[in-house]
Amino acid sequence: MILSVGQNLMVAKVPTDPPQTEKVMKFLRTLPFVLALVFALIHDAKASEPLVSADWLLKNYAKPGLALLDVRHAGVFSQGTVPGAVNADYGRLGWRVERKGIPAVLPKMENLQSLIRGLGVSNDDHIIIMPGGYSAGEMGVATRIYWTFKVAGHDEISILNGGINAYFSLKKPAVSKGISKPIPSSYEVKFRPELLATSKDVNMALANKSSLIDNRPHGQYLGINKSSSLIRTGTLKNAVNVSGQWLTVNDGGTFRSTEVLTKLFEKLGASNSGPVINFCNTGHWASLGWFVTHELMENSESKLYDGSMAEWGRDPKNPVEVLVPLN
Repeated sequence: MILSVGQNLMVAKVPTDPPQTEKVMKFLRTLPFVLALVFALIHDAKASEPLVSADWLLKNYAKPGLALLDVRHAGVFSQGTVPGAVNADYGRLGWRVERKGIPAVLPKMENLQSLIRGLGVSNDDHIIIMPGGYSAGEMGVATRIYWTFKVAGHDEISILNGGINAYFSLKKPAVSKGISKPIPSSYEVKFRPELLATSKDVNMALANKSSLIDNRPHGQYLGINKSSSLIRTGTLKNAVNVSGQWLTVNDGGTFRSTEVLTKLFEKLGASNSGPVINFCNTGHWASLGWFVTHELMENSESKLYDGSMAEWGRDPKNPVEVLVPLN
């Protein structure tokens, strides 16, 4: 028997030897099970979905090959988490560092590699990022770490939609307490610069009038409010404001459906076709924008400007636009 799998077609060739009725009938009876197994293997080979539900996590948390990363503060983590989870504290471990005077950017790849190894994560693991799930800004913790892993070359990764809050809201969630001590791994980072926008990319986007999406709260986009991380107030010329707070339901921990997000972008006049650069103050809100445009809306040309306006505004030659000047 030869079983051949094409891109969209699977063909089973029945033995061409002289008729052997009993063998042929036995083969035909087992064929459905063979096909089911092959399709299951094909499905498992696909990259993980960007979001998983609390119900899914409850059913699967104990399966081998999962790396559960609880990204909340260590003190909150110690009060209760999903069994088997490791604390990957967003604010403490060095997910974002100051480099060349720019705050809260990616660490060097060798430092990121050491960080990931310390969490016990292997290159083959399906990583589940678990934030608290209390607000859009707090979900940005998950999207920022998700993007960081993607930049590090890791595809098997998902975010817990609704966060730990959604998991604890289930009828009988399995819970463990205490601080875990993972066994360090030999994780290897494979840097993907194509997901990372630089100031050079921004200049090109301005010249080509490519899509620029400002994911900050609306007051900061207009120039009415200013983050303490910025030297100058303002946004990029022709940028469209798609606030990260609008990407989750009621500014909470659950992402809006792709259908609703598509409508939102259309209503706001934000293009997610072709090259797109998501930016904010320091790349936190922008990670929500990137996650939605690249992962949920499947635009492979979407990038995140890591330095964002904190870097852009430090160079006086870089133009900014204040939409509501107050001075």
